[in-house]
Amino acid sequence: MESVLSKYENQITIFADYLEEFPDSDELVWILGKQHLLKTGGTGPSSDAGWGCMLRCGQMMLAQALICRHLGRDWSWEKQKEQPREYQRILQCFLDRKDCCYSIHQMAQMGVGEGKSIGEWFGPNTVAQVLKKLALFDEWNSLAIYVSMDNTVVIEDIKKMCCVLPLSADTIGESPLNTLNASNQSKSAPASCPAWKPLLLIVPLRLGINQINPVYVDAFKECFKMPQSLGALGGKPNNAYYFIGFLGDELIFLDPHTTQTFVDTEENGTVDDQTFHCLQSPQRMNILNLDPSVALGFFCKEEKDFDSWCSLVQKEILKENLRMFELVQKHPSHWPPFVPPAKPEVTTTGAEFIDSTEQLEDFDLEEDFEILSV
Repeated sequence: MESVLSKYENQITIFADYLEEFPDSDELVWILGKQHLLKTGGTGPSSDAGWGCMLRCGQMMLAQALICRHLGRDWSWEKQKEQPREYQRILQCFLDRKDCCYSIHQMAQMGVGEGKSIGEWFGPNTVAQVLKKLALFDEWNSLAIYVSMDNTVVIEDIKKMCCVLPLSADTIGESPLNTLNASNQSKSAPASCPAWKPLLLIVPLRLGINQINPVYVDAFKECFKMPQSLGALGGKPNNAYYFIGFLGDELIFLDPHTTQTFVDTEENGTVDDQTFHCLQSPQRMNILNLDPSVALGFFCKEEKDFDSWCSLVQKEILKENLRMFELVQKHPSHWPPFVPPAKPEVTTTGAEFIDSTEQLEDFDLEEDFEILSV
């Protein structure tokens, strides 16, 4: 999509046309109370064409999670039909404006803290890390975003993050999945969270070296069958797609590579949503043509959804000799202690907070990682 980077873009662009008349200087120039550096007087990208496809795919996965969160998994969009108020609020989270919590601007700026310059292509793991950090500023949707590390999903850590009210030390991390650890089987009723924060679970994976290893194909397809599925982020190098299902050995995907014009909120507070939906049928590709770097997504609105997901993983994924990923009960002892992510204490919020890259230092940087040896 074409995007407007700020409300001052037009004024600054006009100013930039006259920069050649000014001397080559490191000094600041002041105009109407604002300072500009002559050598960097541009406005940055005015479009995400050529670099934003993975960010757009991340937006699609997150938008699907928010639809499940507020409208239910069975809700579907109908053209020319009046949509629920929650739907309009979801759309406004993704508008191409700096003050929208999951805009292309917010994602690109937060990516600076992940070592990605604005205009640089993201991988699946980087997008996941960016969404996790942006969610800390999103009070309305109130999502807990967990991104697995080292090919491992830790039940104890997710329970700590999603249980809104405090639990005693001996109940945190307990799970109804007795099959995970036979020695911990108990006849007593399993503990549950007093209140559960809706969970977006993202599992970055490396399913091969240069191409996907065929041994992972069946397990990968099983993930799309799970009722908690949000599909997968992936594609080919510098060419991202949002995978939503499969037919035989072909993956069904949505392609973000149609450049579209900027859409803003209308006077009545709604958004013209025609371009937010498929203008053509989803496409397909052979699963073996998929780049091995992917990220699976799952949404668990309630604790029982997460417990059910754990059971399905135990049954369908962990049965394989060469497992696609691991699901463990306890936090690995050799890992640093798990601390649920929290919003940094700053004097401003939302878009204004990440408007300065210097303030990104409050976040712990997480490096991209390769996770499966084949």
